Formats: sequence, C-alpha cells, structure tokens
Amino acid sequence: MLTPLPEFLARITCSNTKYLIGAVMQIPFSPPDITQSDIDAVVAALQSGWITSGPTGEEFRHALTEYCQSQDTLLVNSATAALETALRFLGIGPGDEVIVPAYTYTASAAVIAHVGAQIVMVDVAPGSYFPTVQEFANAITERTKAIITVDLAGVPYDATELLAYLENNKAQFRPNNPVQEQIGRIAYISDGAHSLGAQLQGVPTGNIADFTAFSFHAVKNLTTAEGGALTWRTGLPLASDEILRTTRMLTLHGQSKSALEKSKAGSWEYDIEFLGYKMNMPDITAALGLSQLKRYPQMLAHRKNSVAHYDNALLPLGYGSLSHTGSNWESSRHLYLLDRPGWTVDERNSFIVKLAEAGISANVHYKPLPLLSAYQRLGFQIANYPNAYAQYEKVLSLPLHTKLTERELVYITDTISALTPSV
Repeated sequence: MLTPLPEFLARITCSNTKYLIGAVMQIPFSPPDITQSDIDAVVAALQSGWITSGPTGEEFRHALTEYCQSQDTLLVNSATAALETALRFLGIGPGDEVIVPAYTYTASAAVIAHVGAQIVMVDVAPGSYFPTVQEFANAITERTKAIITVDLAGVPYDATELLAYLENNKAQFRPNNPVQEQIGRIAYISDGAHSLGAQLQGVPTGNIADFTAFSFHAVKNLTTAEGGALTWRTGLPLASDEILRTTRMLTLHGQSKSALEKSKAGSWEYDIEFLGYKMNMPDITAALGLSQLKRYPQMLAHRKNSVAHYDNALLPLGYGSLSHTGSNWESSRHLYLLDRPGWTVDERNSFIVKLAEAGISANVHYKPLPLLSAYQRLGFQIANYPNAYAQYEKVLSLPLHTKLTERELVYITDTISALTPSV
C-alpha cells in the first residue's frame, strides 16, 4: 500500500534545502528545449522566402550525414515515414516477411503492414528489452526480407552478432528484385528513433545498420517539432546517389525533380516516374533541427548527468534501470527506464499516480504490441511473448530532458525514496 501524498511529502528531506519540505513541484515528462537561437533559425527560414524542402534542408541533411558518419541522408516528416521508405526502397511487399521485436512502439511494426508484408514478431530475452540474435534467427524463413531492430531508450542494439549471422547465412536468402540481389542477404533496418548520438564500437548510429530511421518528434532528444530522417551506412553495395534519388521520389509523389531543382532557371519540367507518397521535411522544421544539432553534444551531456543522478540515488534503493553505457557502446539516453522487481501492473500504475500527485509526470515505454487491439486482431497474443510482458509490468519512465534542473532531479529522487518503503 502506498503512503498518502501529504505524509510522504512531509518525509522528503533535502540537505541543501533547495526547496521547502512539502512543496509540490510540477515536472513535465519531456518538454521541448527551444532556445532563442532555435527561434531565430526558424524565423530566418520563414523570412528567406523558401519554406518547403530546400536549401536549409540540404544543409541539415549534410550535417546529419557528417554527424552520423553515414553515406547519405534523406529528410522526411517522421521516423515512421523513414522506416516505410526503407521498406519500399527494398521492394518489400505482399508475400514477404519482416521481423520486429514485440517490445516497441507501433511505428516499428505498422510500416510492415503499410507495404503489404507480413509482420513476424519475436519476444525479448528474459530480463531484457531486446531480442537475442537467436530469437531473430529462429523466426527467419525463405520469405524473410528484412529485420528491424529497435534502439529502445537510446541504447543501440548490439548489431555485431546479428550482422555476422546475416552475412554467414546469405545462401538461404531469396531475393525478389535487383536491390535485394545487390545487398545479397536479409536487409538490416534499425529503428533508431531514440538513438541519434549513440555509438557501438565507436561507430555512430546511422552508420551501423544498412538503413537507420531517426525521429525528431517534439519529445525526442533533437526535435524539428515533427520530422525524421533515413540514413544509410557507408559500404552498402548500392549506389548512394541512386538510393537518394529513389527514396526522395518515394517521398515526393514519384516526382523526378524536387521543388529546389525545379526552381532553377528553365528547369520546371518534371516527370512522375511512379505513384509515390508525400513525406518530405520542409525548411521551416529543418531550420529548427539544424540549430539544435549545433548544440547537440551539450544536450547529450546534460542527459548523461541526469541519468547518473538517477542511478546514484535510486539503484541503492532496490530499483533497476536500463543501462546506458557498456564496454563498447554508449547510449543517447533518450529515456530513463526504472523498474522494481516484483511489481505488478496495478502496483506500477499506482506508483505512477502517486508520482503525478507529487507533480512528477511519468510514463510507460511501452505496452508490448500484442497487448494492443490492432495487433490482437492480427492474431498476436501476449501469452506468446512472456518476457516482453514481464518487462512491461514492472517498468516506468521518469522525466529525462534537457530542461531538468538539479533541484528537480533531487525532488524526483527524494519523492521516490519517500515512497519506496511503502511499495
């Protein structure tokens, strides 16, 4: 049973008396961090006379490519669009299968249905938020054309073993088109919506998987309000300029020229080479992303300090958390996942309510896909994914953003400390 709000607030102590005992702060979960420089960049784009996809977007695209050390980048209106564009570029559709973890947000899997392919879902490892390579391997059939991994909370999926497995099992791959033939194996797509700035063996996300989708949604580490990007790694056995040309047309109605290309004198004429979609990023939002990217290292450092505070204060109380660093990898620290061994869903939810009563916004990332109605109607049942459910029922996400102050961090951890004896 949880302690009543007035009682546990009265028990909060703070040695440096940065706030009054019993005072309720209001701490949002993930507000956007918008500076005057960001505002000035957007205003400059508005005043430039070019507000759709154009020169600012090209600058942002090149800056992202350099930051990720990848081959090239396409800007789109969401990470969902980036994932779908990767699948369509690979020619994946009806009759094909794509494997995805059960522990993720719907965007990772819904894009598979968008292109008409079959969703193949795998469980995570016991006590983990990530599937093992063996889980992926067990799900592969002759119809498998891609695997999508998820960099949950900013932690890069350990792709080394997976890539080695795919390379060593090329003989079993059955390509359906020239692009798949050139890759020569099952394609590896990373849902890196959380992981811009993460690294594996010194290689940034964006240059690990064959294709990586990033999100710049309002709650992400770097935001364009809404937006995303698709990057592809160096060394991919495909012509990079052809990848850019085709993926760009996929997001621009199949049009052979962009608006920027058509704006050149005498270059109005264009063709529609296929019936594409409309998923491009305008320069107004690209300007915000470009501005944020310039201070992104400082933003990541702030997140690192916040995670260290949480770990130092909460792990000694018997809580667990998803680690954000390892011997050969570094997370972007998008989410702080706190778990309590033995919690039930009701106990976890009651704890979130108590935090809310104390002015602390918490969340859950995520409900495993088989718990959601749309996936249940496709035949997925949570009983087949016991490890994903075991992780879900004991976890919550604490506020983690670059506007968090030291005072707020202390308030959060002191509040949790006061609640803990009654959990």
